[in-house]
Amino acid sequence: MARGRALPESENISLRFVPRQNCTKPTHTQPTERAREAAEKGISMSSSAAGDGETVRASHILIKHEGSRRKSSWKDPDGRVISATTRADAAARLLDLRNQILAGQANFADLAARHSDCSSARRGGDLGSFGRRQMQKPFEDATLALKVGELSDLVDTDSGVHIILRTA
Repeated sequence: MARGRALPESENISLRFVPRQNCTKPTHTQPTERAREAAEKGISMSSSAAGDGETVRASHILIKHEGSRRKSSWKDPDGRVISATTRADAAARLLDLRNQILAGQANFADLAARHSDCSSARRGGDLGSFGRRQMQKPFEDATLALKVGELSDLVDTDSGVHIILRTA
């Protein structure tokens, strides 16, 4: 896989590009209502979901759009802006943010805090540690394909469009 450009010295991490992932609907079946709902979202109910014990830590920036499963966010509680945002518009915004990061013009955490539709924005996009089957499959696959310090290309999930920075 081609290596991306390194972030400026102030960021002190290098980046590589990861191919865009397409969203696929999970097909889990669970006996309880709560587990069924989690499975529909592509999330495991297991607290130690990493089948092989592998855990990762990542930060992300999520931009929701009209096709997102939940059309509201901390920034847009009524979902008016999200419902009017096309997937192409969301992708263009994320590509601009990604280019700013790669060019050393902006810090990932600062951009996540200002632009991400995920509540992790208040933590600079930090999702904490997670293992297999705890995130939607395209997000998990993209994160696991990254090396520490690498920034993904665009990743589509049922939640919207993401860029992911693997931090551990």
